[in-house]
Amino acid sequence: MLLTYCYRIKPNDEQIAIMERWLELLRRHWNYALGQRLDWLNRTRCPIDRCSIVREAIGEVPEPVNYYTQQSALKETKKLFPEYKLIYAETQQVNLQRLNIAWERWRKPDATGKRGGRPRFKKQGQLRSFIFPRVNNSRAGAHIKHGVLKLSRIGEISVVMHRPLPSGFTLKQCTIVKKADGWYCCISMKDDTIPEFIAVESVKSAVGIDVGLEKFLTTSDGEAVGIPQFYRKASNRLASAQRVMSRRVKGSKNWQKAKQKVALLHLHLTRCRKEFHASCRPLAM
Repeated sequence: MLLTYCYRIKPNDEQIAIMERWLELLRRHWNYALGQRLDWLNRTRCPIDRCSIVREAIGEVPEPVNYYTQQSALKETKKLFPEYKLIYAETQQVNLQRLNIAWERWRKPDATGKRGGRPRFKKQGQLRSFIFPRVNNSRAGAHIKHGVLKLSRIGEISVVMHRPLPSGFTLKQCTIVKKADGWYCCISMKDDTIPEFIAVESVKSAVGIDVGLEKFLTTSDGEAVGIPQFYRKASNRLASAQRVMSRRVKGSKNWQKAKQKVALLHLHLTRCRKEFHASCRPLAM
């Protein structure tokens, strides 16, 4: 079983500056690595006997670009740009792994023949998370204990433990996320134990559920749950906030304040939907 618990963290001003700098450097590295892959693709996709002088560059065929070649180039990146030495090494590797997963989903179809969209270059502020792939072991970059999260090269950060970590689970990775209302850490954990199966004959509380358009769901017991329509109810407030933002000079402080209000409204809607789905979960159990 895999679980992910999300906790709010309270970094100080110095730690916030470090984490925001990490996000910006990782964003630049993502864009550079993606540009490498797209350039290799454009140079090698033309037929061997002819090459377009409009789209593809003429010259030597470049070496294949993949996760392993880009990971091995991290040493050269740190020599050319010493500021990348300040970032935890495994965090940079995971950034390339995320790009590789997005690339493979675009290039290779799944079992149904569908493919994902092409990975995009990220604008400033669009990369909002980074990962420590190991937690609470001797070689981990993240340790959480007694409500304190210790991150390599960042320091100790207090965590709002609104619920305890479940016992019996092994902590796998820690994702630091920047949201509209602050910073959060998402702790992923795994439990390898297999629960005991319940015989079908002993189950006497089965309920059939039908999801529809007029009602969110209807059970076989005749209970119906209406559609809350969170977005429609908040559309006027959202339109007003977006109208204010559009009238500000892009990039100014007033524009950033208006943008923050829009982001907070969207975050509120997201949480309303999440809580509503959580409240409907007992009906499906």
